[in-house]
Amino acid sequence: MTVLCAGLFLVLLGTAAPASAHAALRTTDPPDGGVLRTAPRHVTLTFSESVGLLTDSFRVYDPHNHRLRTGPADHAPGRSDTARVPLPARLATGTYTVAWRVVSADSHPVSGALTFSVGKRTATTARPVPDRTENPVTAALYNIARYLAYLSVALLLGTAAFVAYCRPPTAAPLRTPVLAAAWTLLGTTAALYLLRAPYEEGTSPVLSPGSLTHTATTRPGALLLARLALLLLSAAGVALLRARRRRLPRRTTLTVAAALSLPLALTWTAAEHASAGIQVPLAIASGTLHLLAMAAWLGGLACLLRTLGRTSTATVARFSRLAGASVTVLVLTGVYQSWRGLGSWQALTDTAYGRTLLAKLAAVTALLLAAACSRTWTTRLTARPRSAVARVPEAARVPEPAGGPPLPPEPPAPPPQPPFHLLRRSVLAEAAVAAVVLALTTLLTSTVPGRAATEAAPAEAPATGIPTASVTTIPFDVGTPGGHGKVQITLDPGRVGRTSVQAVVYGPDGGLSTVPELRVTLTLGAQKIGPLDTRVTDRGGYWGADSFALPLPGTWTMKVTIRLSELDQVTVSAPVRVTR
Repeated sequence: MTVLCAGLFLVLLGTAAPASAHAALRTTDPPDGGVLRTAPRHVTLTFSESVGLLTDSFRVYDPHNHRLRTGPADHAPGRSDTARVPLPARLATGTYTVAWRVVSADSHPVSGALTFSVGKRTATTARPVPDRTENPVTAALYNIARYLAYLSVALLLGTAAFVAYCRPPTAAPLRTPVLAAAWTLLGTTAALYLLRAPYEEGTSPVLSPGSLTHTATTRPGALLLARLALLLLSAAGVALLRARRRRLPRRTTLTVAAALSLPLALTWTAAEHASAGIQVPLAIASGTLHLLAMAAWLGGLACLLRTLGRTSTATVARFSRLAGASVTVLVLTGVYQSWRGLGSWQALTDTAYGRTLLAKLAAVTALLLAAACSRTWTTRLTARPRSAVARVPEAARVPEPAGGPPLPPEPPAPPPQPPFHLLRRSVLAEAAVAAVVLALTTLLTSTVPGRAATEAAPAEAPATGIPTASVTTIPFDVGTPGGHGKVQITLDPGRVGRTSVQAVVYGPDGGLSTVPELRVTLTLGAQKIGPLDTRVTDRGGYWGADSFALPLPGTWTMKVTIRLSELDQVTVSAPVRVTR
């Protein structure tokens, strides 16, 4: 049991990625990279789902990297998916940088940055990326607590289902793992509540009474408190029964376990991916069934491994039926959740969510093959061929020997049965593949769904009538110390016809960097056009070209060659969408 849980945890931890929010930014006003004739009154962001605001959700910097005094951030009237912040009445000419951070409806924080210019675009020393990234210590602690909570609830609910339905001859070997899972779940839930505010803000794990009070007013915080209350209530009930030395009937135990398992599972699904997007009630119901079926199968596997040496074939047969029902529920709910998360067949290959889902489908196929192998060994263990019983009357007709009583009939030979160690190997293989499936599942919960990523459209042009610019940021690294950074290329406007090109190079510290040579070309491979040289020239702080012709719409490949010295040069590329 300990080895299995440790293996699951290591697989999860080793494949974990930083949690990415499921709220995708759809539009911004002003648009990212846009040039406005007059200063805007607000900065407005519209997301694919409702978002929560923090005490410091917006930071606006002027062209000299001085932070502006802004009003408090709020939502647009009647729009929980739109966040905005008022700007000062007068803004000087130049380029401004906005760093923002909000919390999506599925409890994950999301951050980003945009730039806009008033009058004309100027060089700015403000960083083009948000200055509030995730604190690595807080993010690591929060993710570890989250993964341990998933493993603990799977073991806890799976053990309850195994004992109530499979009825092992003795449940004593399961007592220690259940207590460890219960205490771990209680501790990780408390840790998640304490870390919730620093995790949202992206700050170090420093606690304050104000942050704890604020967490209680949010939906994730309220659900964590509900989970704590359920666990403490269950612990009090168990302690009371042990004090009175009473043992509930199996049917009553099953009813109580089911009554507590459902609200406990809801504390996950009501705060995670299913709580945002389309068909929320159906998605929460499907996610809850998915979590319970996963716990019954994977937690039951751990229990079977723990008790396999001292269990009966009837218990093994009952778990086989329980696992079969769990697989059916997992497949049905998984198909629905996949459709809900993808939205289109194209998202299956064009988004990170879809590619992770393909990997999970391959792992699930391997898991079903391993489960089929375990089921075959279970069937052979529990089989009792009728032919062996039918041959008993024939064995009774033994000729009587001369001078003595008749010999007793010889008992029929028992049918060959595989030993338990073969089933144990099969179940171990099934658990190992299940660990991979669980790891990929956690990656899916921390990846922007394909539907949200596809629906997130480029920022629209504001009401000023000035076309939207196309801004592309490409990282580069020549492989030498300090030889890395980013280059930001702006096509204004980013559509067919004449456009201006501006390129700004940022060094490793995020500040402006001067380079001796820069070249930008565009190629439209589908129409075999290019490479077209933009012929950008050094403008003192940035590179630019006043007029460059884009002949056709489509996805162009932009190649940028940056030379840092006589010997250090690198070429990087990125796709650029050009509209009509």
